[in-house]
Amino acid sequence: MVKIGLQFKADLENITNLKPDGEDFRWYLRLKCISCGEETHEFQYLTLTENSPLKGGRGHASLVIKCKLCSRENSIDILKDTIKPYTADDSGHLKTMVVFDCRGVEPIEFSPRVGFVAEGAESGTNFPEVELTEGEWCDYDEKASVPVGVSELGHKFITVK
Repeated sequence: MVKIGLQFKADLENITNLKPDGEDFRWYLRLKCISCGEETHEFQYLTLTENSPLKGGRGHASLVIKCKLCSRENSIDILKDTIKPYTADDSGHLKTMVVFDCRGVEPIEFSPRVGFVAEGAESGTNFPEVELTEGEWCDYDEKASVPVGVSELGHKFITVK
């Protein structure tokens, strides 16, 4: 069992508390089999609401995937209590947003897409549909009369002890 943290980085403009919305939020990842090195070509997604049983009745995981090359059953699970919002104070810096419990597989790429929410840094205005598919997002905070946005997205994976 290896715990791997997804560190997220972005420049936030006049917003704070950028975070995944709800337990059905889809974390899109490309994965690599630790046993043989085979990588998934497509992004796989995992959520807190969906899980699959592990072979041999050893519990459940957010995603159970069989390697196409070596046929090994691998799994990755979201550790719910590790999900943290990305705040205005974090802007421009890497911050661990979530940790995954990985067995036989490791994430190699993250694709932020839809399902994020944020709030106005000054006004507290709720922005319920922050879409990061294009690598940036912008809107306007009517209450504070300022533009808001997310840009310069980046990420990396780290081993968590």
